[in-house]
Amino acid sequence: MRIADANWRDIEDYLARDDRCVLPFGSTEQHAGLSLCVDAILAERVAVEAAEPLGVPVYPAMPFGLAPYFASFPGSVSLRVETLLAVARDLIESAAGSGFRRILIVNGHGGNAPVGALALQMMTERPELSIKFHNWYNAPRTWAAAMAADASASHGNWFENFPWTRLAHAPAPDGRKPQVNTALMKASPPVKVREMLQDGSFGGPWQLPDVVTQAIWDTGVAETREALEGPWPTR
Repeated sequence: MRIADANWRDIEDYLARDDRCVLPFGSTEQHAGLSLCVDAILAERVAVEAAEPLGVPVYPAMPFGLAPYFASFPGSVSLRVETLLAVARDLIESAAGSGFRRILIVNGHGGNAPVGALALQMMTERPELSIKFHNWYNAPRTWAAAMAADASASHGNWFENFPWTRLAHAPAPDGRKPQVNTALMKASPPVKVREMLQDGSFGGPWQLPDVVTQAIWDTGVAETREALEGPWPTR
């Protein structure tokens, strides 16, 4: 269930029988012709769909992450590493203060990897907590399904193109974009990154048939639900 659909008494009642919750993390950054909020949209939606049958509360997605490389694309924003880690720590501490002890972080943005390291550190500081960091998009079966569909699965292309991330005024181009040199891109400042990426996609088709991407999505939801179900440490 979405935290937005609950009040504090609902959560108090829930905590009397369960101590799991989900914290989605995303980013606000260019995604070619798709929404700037793709990563936050996907992280929250996959978390909600995964948690719904289990009745586990899902917080709104943290919409900002680490994306300094896209600074030359208007609308993209980035936190500093120390800011993201401070926010993540505060969110986890606050959830723990409410009574949650098993926390699944559903991440939708590769740049947020430091949050996974923070989760490990926090479990040494707070041994009563169990925290999982789950990259929903490259969990084993989800990533295998993406690679089977088209090995170009990457940023701003078909792999992030779903009905809920599209913009009606910006339909996907036909055809296939040549792959960019991501190693060179990672070694370049933001102005050069924009020159290399042009529209922002890393390459490959901009869109595949919905039946293809829906199957990958369903796999991602299933793997996220499995992470939420367990295993968790016994208490």
